[in-house]
Amino acid sequence: MNDYSYPEQGASRTGDLPAGYHHLRHRALIGHGRAALEVAGAALLGWRMHRLAGVRIDAEADQAAPGVAVRCAIGVGPLRAGAPNRVLAAVDGPDRYGFTYGTRHGHLALGEETFLVETGPDEEVWFSVTAFSRPVAWWARLAGPLLPLAQRAFARRCGRVLARIAADAV
Repeated sequence: MNDYSYPEQGASRTGDLPAGYHHLRHRALIGHGRAALEVAGAALLGWRMHRLAGVRIDAEADQAAPGVAVRCAIGVGPLRAGAPNRVLAAVDGPDRYGFTYGTRHGHLALGEETFLVETGPDEEVWFSVTAFSRPVAWWARLAGPLLPLAQRAFARRCGRVLARIAADAV
């Protein structure tokens, strides 16, 4: 099903981010070794990272996979903002785990995010977020530069969450 609200689907996976959007590239070392990689990858694909980072997740499936609809919500009570997304792509090992999801109609922004956990030849485990977005809701546009700052803070928080999860695997 293609109910994405933006035309540049897949751009955050290639890293060739489209003009006219705010761009986010964040990368953080979260651990070392196969155990850290696998537990962080499972936490990412199983929505645990999002939940521990403070995002309420309502997904059609227990794990991110292409086509899965997911509604993310942040905030408290009446100030909770819901965001409908759909998983565009996913990768499930052995040296790389992650997914890309894109905004659907009704989201406060247009764009997509790719979340990855991967290892290199030195067995360092890295978390990265690559995203592009721009606000569409009038109140989100009024927030101006606060939304990109919040998105960057969320990416850093996700990295810290995964680092704690990976440390528990050792």
